[in-house]
Amino acid sequence: MKLILKWLLAACALLLVAYLYPGVQIQSFTSALIAAAVIGLFNIFLRPVLVILTLPVTVITLGLFLFVINALLFWAAASLLNGFGVNGFWAALLGSLIYSALMLVVDAALKTVSRG
Repeated sequence: MKLILKWLLAACALLLVAYLYPGVQIQSFTSALIAAAVIGLFNIFLRPVLVILTLPVTVITLGLFLFVINALLFWAAASLLNGFGVNGFWAALLGSLIYSALMLVVDAALKTVSRG
């Protein structure tokens, strides 16, 4: 149940990103649900591999390269899906930053609710 709620809230966060920032476009709530699922799967499976492969660059940049990895995954998800669009790398970077900040709020809210 918690996973479904987080997925729905992630889709809402994507819609809010598209509302707040014109560099990201979402056509519908269904597109947001699919995009949230794809971004989640990318973060589960691809992100750890990319973090390990780029560890030297990440260490040299004091962790700032992780923002680039997040942006690339956000951009990749947008390029694979029809109802989700991003206007280039810089839009993906800003969109992924906004989305990450919103997901931090979602995670904190879900932890607060689960504690009761």
